Amino acid sequence: MGELKIYQALILLALCEEKGTMNASYVGYAVASALLTELLMLEKIQVDPTEEKPKKAKVEVIDSSPTGDVILDEALDKIHNAKRQATLRDWVSKLAGIKDLNHKVAKTLAADNILKAEEEQILWLFTRRIYPEINPEPEQRLRHELRRLVLDKPLEIDPRIVVTLSLARAAHLLPQVFSKAELKANKEKIDAIANGEGIGKITKEVIEGIQVAVMMAAIMPAITVTTT
Repeated sequence: MGELKIYQALILLALCEEKGTMNASYVGYAVASALLTELLMLEKIQVDPTEEKPKKAKVEVIDSSPTGDVILDEALDKIHNAKRQATLRDWVSKLAGIKDLNHKVAKTLAADNILKAEEEQILWLFTRRIYPEINPEPEQRLRHELRRLVLDKPLEIDPRIVVTLSLARAAHLLPQVFSKAELKANKEKIDAIANGEGIGKITKEVIEGIQVAVMMAAIMPAITVTTT
């Protein structure tokens, strides 16, 4: 993944390279999950280890000092300053609600000259922000690593690539990387990897908690619409 953060990797997969438009409906929840994952890996937060049921475990701040990453620090501050502790599922929904979260991430990629931040006029009445890709190498490298993880048998597994695969699957982004035939032929292996195989420092329970959070955050708006 090089210098890419997990949340940046997900935005790259979600963007149409040429048009610079966002393709995935649930990418915001996956990005929020990636922020939590990064903070877990940096040992800024932890999931309450005394809770026997991981899905009910509260997120605790163990180091509130800045990470040096503006987006991660905004997420960390929200968790640190919250009046009440909440679960991973709750925090996925809350962080996904950060104003312009996806655009903030895209702008960090533009600052690194991977994307170009532009505005596109629609029907001479509206404008929308788009981020066409100007340096394809980071995304090509990311796709290569994801494909190598699934299609080859790497001797060493990068936990960050495993997490990226897991969240990309939850956000329905894997068709951006694999063909339908590849996804069908490797379904069991993808499921095993995404559920925590070889995850190392980030425990299987944490990954499962984040996946549940992504799915619930995506499902709840639909449930609300159909019941109102």
